[in-house]
Amino acid sequence: MESYLLDWANLLLRWVHVIAAIAWIGSSFYFVFLDSSLTPPVDEDLKKQGVSGELWAVHGGGFYHPVKFAVSPPRLPGHLHWFYWESYSTWLSGFALFTLSYLWSASTYLIDKSRMNWAPAQAVAVALAFLVVFWLLYDAACRLFGQRKNGDAIVGALAAALVCVAAWLACHWFAGRAAFLLVGAMMATAMSANVFFWIIPGQRTMVAQIKAGQPVDPVHGRRGKQRSVHNTYFTLPVLFAMLSGHYSFTWSHPQNWLVLILMMFAGAAIRQFFVMRHGHKLGRNGNPLPYALLGVAVLAGVMVWLRPVNATNVIAASAGAASITGQNDFKSVQAVLAQRCYQCHGAQVQMKNLRLDSGEGVRQQAQAIYQQAVVQKLMPMNNATQMTDDERALIGRWYEAGAVTP
Repeated sequence: MESYLLDWANLLLRWVHVIAAIAWIGSSFYFVFLDSSLTPPVDEDLKKQGVSGELWAVHGGGFYHPVKFAVSPPRLPGHLHWFYWESYSTWLSGFALFTLSYLWSASTYLIDKSRMNWAPAQAVAVALAFLVVFWLLYDAACRLFGQRKNGDAIVGALAAALVCVAAWLACHWFAGRAAFLLVGAMMATAMSANVFFWIIPGQRTMVAQIKAGQPVDPVHGRRGKQRSVHNTYFTLPVLFAMLSGHYSFTWSHPQNWLVLILMMFAGAAIRQFFVMRHGHKLGRNGNPLPYALLGVAVLAGVMVWLRPVNATNVIAASAGAASITGQNDFKSVQAVLAQRCYQCHGAQVQMKNLRLDSGEGVRQQAQAIYQQAVVQKLMPMNNATQMTDDERALIGRWYEAGAVTP
């Protein structure tokens, strides 16, 4: 029953998290587009009000005319919409999901004893430290260098270096899938912290100054904009990290830390293309195409690097495995399942409500066994029971021969 309830909690939290993330990233993308697409106002009244840019757009059968004030509007409207719950709800639901999926069962999902054989409490503490330490170091870089000449370039380089170090450490300390997600959660935490500690407080200060009739300090707008721009470059790398758990060929690679870094770099480069493209259409910025080509080239290079062995090698490996593991009958497969799978899917424990200690149970789950253990190599989780490639090949031949059971 506990496993069943955890599955429901996982499903509902994941649903909420995806919806909130769509809202947050969507609004972030829109405002980056808006800032890059604004043109100087034509109307003299708008100029007198302090409008620095305007945009005409059509969507959903209506025409829209958003404008941006250089520092502050002449007066505040009766209702001012704030964009922050998209960020907060994304982080809260994501952290709850991370806790439920990885921290709650750290010994199963977070720890890979072949990398670091530590106690669950230690692993959880170190994982949480990734979220806190990255934010503190990134925030310190922004404070020290953000307002200097070429400050954005310096902060960007330092943030990239921090991500690389974190990716290397996470992939050497934790299970591959957990490591990828942890680095993504680390960056997402910094994104939400930017909103919570800098963007929203700065905006509240500006609103308070306007209401009090005081001059508005433009530094709050500059800082908020800077952190918002940082967030937009984090988005595609974070999204890759969150989706990578479904693709074991990325995080199960021996150099998975480098795979993670390259994929995140490609995402950031492609995001730069879209950021520059909006302004380029209006004659601003340089040519954004090289960034897109660079991102695609890195993706193509990773695809070639991670390609599976050729068919000849697969046949040879299968033939060699046959001499080691015996025939492709159910009896041979059952011996592998007994040694590698019964611990979690046997008479005593039925994780995910699955039992594989009977011919009927194996027959019903034959496709899932093939997909999880042979194709994606997701099971056993973190390969905790040390299933060998020969054993996976045996299961694959048994399935392709018809998955015959008693």
